[in-house]
Amino acid sequence: MKYERTTFGSVLWLTMIVALTLACCTSSPAQSMPEVMTTMPSGTPVSAAQDRKMAWFREAKYGLFIHWGLYAIPAGVWKGKVVRPSSEWIMAHVPIPVKEYELVTRQFDPVQFDADHWVQMAQDAGMKYIVITAKHGDGFAMYHSLVSPYNIYDATPFHRDPCAELAKACAKHGIKLGFYYSQSVDWHEPGGEGNAWDYGRDSAKDKDGAFDHYLQTKVEPQVKKLLTNYGPICEIFFDTPAMITPQRGQPIADIVHATQPACLIDGRLGVPGDYAAMGDNGIPNARVTGDWETPGELNHNWGFDQNDSDYKSPSQVLALLLDVASKGGNYLLDVGPTAQGTIPVVAEQNLLTAGRWLKVNGEAVYGAGRSPFGEGFPGYHKVVEGGGRTVDLPFLDWRCTTKPGKLYFTVFHWSNGFKIPAFKNQIKRAYLLSDPETELPITVKGDDWIVQTQKYAPNVMASVIVVEINGDKCELQETPGR
Repeated sequence: MKYERTTFGSVLWLTMIVALTLACCTSSPAQSMPEVMTTMPSGTPVSAAQDRKMAWFREAKYGLFIHWGLYAIPAGVWKGKVVRPSSEWIMAHVPIPVKEYELVTRQFDPVQFDADHWVQMAQDAGMKYIVITAKHGDGFAMYHSLVSPYNIYDATPFHRDPCAELAKACAKHGIKLGFYYSQSVDWHEPGGEGNAWDYGRDSAKDKDGAFDHYLQTKVEPQVKKLLTNYGPICEIFFDTPAMITPQRGQPIADIVHATQPACLIDGRLGVPGDYAAMGDNGIPNARVTGDWETPGELNHNWGFDQNDSDYKSPSQVLALLLDVASKGGNYLLDVGPTAQGTIPVVAEQNLLTAGRWLKVNGEAVYGAGRSPFGEGFPGYHKVVEGGGRTVDLPFLDWRCTTKPGKLYFTVFHWSNGFKIPAFKNQIKRAYLLSDPETELPITVKGDDWIVQTQKYAPNVMASVIVVEINGDKCELQETPGR
């Protein structure tokens, strides 16, 4: 991934949400919302065929990102020196000469890799699709590439194709498989973008056509291979579209469309894709229409870092997932497996804990629509300070998702009863999603309707109150009160 992240410490999830709401990771801190990679011109109508193509994506909401490659061996440390800021970019951050980095392949033998275990873990965590790094910026292919011997099958003692094994396991478990592919950045190739320390050329100017040669002889055939040999691919997550003009990006898109028409293209290829890709860890603080996805780190690195054990708690994971879902997006949450081929124990256990919550409350996430209230955006929660100055603060108590005739309020912070935000529809009934047979009483205090919850023990992480309403769509009040 391009290194853009928000710092998370060992703090309460509330602090984390504040940080995300006030200053989501962007390519420019001055921006009011995370960078959005454009998919199509604003106002472009979506065809029925595109709706059908996006149906699985809109239903899934939650996926597993996997950053795994040679960088898992140094794992953030090179020749005894801790390298920051991101483990998967260690080759560029040191920088490491190509010939020296190639020697790492001799050490890469992840014999503990178990594709079936990875996929089962993702399924138990409540994730509906997996996206793995087929080629990152170091140029190393994590599958058996026939285009270049610089791949895990030919260049390492492992001599296996983990992408093929993942494809088989995904088919077995009913999980969709996608690939990440770094189309511009490739530090291994003279024509790739980014390696000035070895090749001493200004790749951005591409005076000798080396970048186009790299695209045509490595990128395009490798992308076609990924779409030909591994069964149905749900999406390709391209990244950092530096130097990718429409003339360069369109042939890559054409390969995807011709080889697997149902495969989605993200918003970072450099030409219009099927959905927008937010900046890394970026959750919008302004309304975004259409389909979009936020890639997020589980700790502070995309790849494995031996000095980074600061993983998000299950509560943090759920808070982020519901924040994204309430705004209409998908959350693609990353783990970095070790050089031995295992997912770090703490990471796995935290994801599985969140998955157990989703088994009970997943109806509020999968296939759910946007909140009608805007509680995750600035302006929803205002306080008046001394002197009468009004200040916008993040609203942290709950997030809302919707389905026809239902409002799902996922509540993170409990008080004496839950105050339902104002809307016009009549309420049929309210209940906890974990206990649909027990109707929750609703009291009226002035213009406020309050669901009485204090008699019922909410989940320690979050609980979902379902409010059934007359009509399929929630109709908002134009003025305060009912």
